[in-house]
Amino acid sequence: MKKSLKIILIVLLMLVAVAAVVYMVTGCGAIYKNTKSPSTQQTEVTAEMPSANGTSWLELPGEWSMEAEHCLTHYAMMEGRMQRNYTALYDEDTYTSYWVAYPLCSSHTTTGREEIWGYDPKVSEDVQTSVKKGYGVSVPTENYPKNIYARGHQIPNADRNAVPQMQAQTYYSTNMTPQIQNGFNGGIWAELEEAVRETIPQDDTLYIVTGASFRKVNENLAALQIVNKNDGKTLPVPNYYWKVVLKVKRTGGEVTDAIAIGFWLPHKDLKGREYQEFTVSVDQIEQFTGFDFFVNLKDEKEKPAETNVSWQAFQEY
Repeated sequence: MKKSLKIILIVLLMLVAVAAVVYMVTGCGAIYKNTKSPSTQQTEVTAEMPSANGTSWLELPGEWSMEAEHCLTHYAMMEGRMQRNYTALYDEDTYTSYWVAYPLCSSHTTTGREEIWGYDPKVSEDVQTSVKKGYGVSVPTENYPKNIYARGHQIPNADRNAVPQMQAQTYYSTNMTPQIQNGFNGGIWAELEEAVRETIPQDDTLYIVTGASFRKVNENLAALQIVNKNDGKTLPVPNYYWKVVLKVKRTGGEVTDAIAIGFWLPHKDLKGREYQEFTVSVDQIEQFTGFDFFVNLKDEKEKPAETNVSWQAFQEY
């Protein structure tokens, strides 16, 4: 073989290797196959992964800027390769992730729950609050005089219970906020989470952002402060919880159409209420929060998708 041909062959092999590494690192970008037995390999991620800003992942909000921020992306082995689990925008001053963004497909979910509460290894423990034993704070509500603040997941453990390492990462402190247990965390919020799981497209992916807000943009609203009995740290309780969800259709790997839906819930005892009452457009939640969602969709797909207010239309899409 001539020397020039050998050089060309070597270059081609190098490009293939680079493409394989990029695919392994970015993971879950377009479609997860509906595999019944995903990998459960317990491999720690030690390599520095790319930051969230600048990626093409459909679930990620647009550019953000705030003080004391940590943009955290967690990865784990799934289906034999390193894949992204979720990304969170964490504020060390409030011990709160303002949003947690993640893809969701059928390969992520099964049944069962294994609780491994602890600190997020990507952030100093000094700027986290302990969730190992709950908050130890009671919150009497209208329907439950002996209510408590639960450790509320933003990415639910049930959205990752088919992949043990991914599920374990949902129990990090950075994914938790104090949520009223009865009438909210164990009621309407859990029902919403289950309803979203039921809309996972066959052989494709949902793109989800879940968040906690202390107030709407330009709203003058104080946040209740509680003291975590485990570590004595004072933390604010969100006044709202919200969720935006995106579905897409593809042809040849390219997104050809999309639909989205939002839910905005006041954080209080909502016993007897239905999550469907709190359906809003993604555009509305962008106005409430100041975040820009699903920016990696082309404008002609993003704009109409974010005006939808019909939960039924989203389910049937």
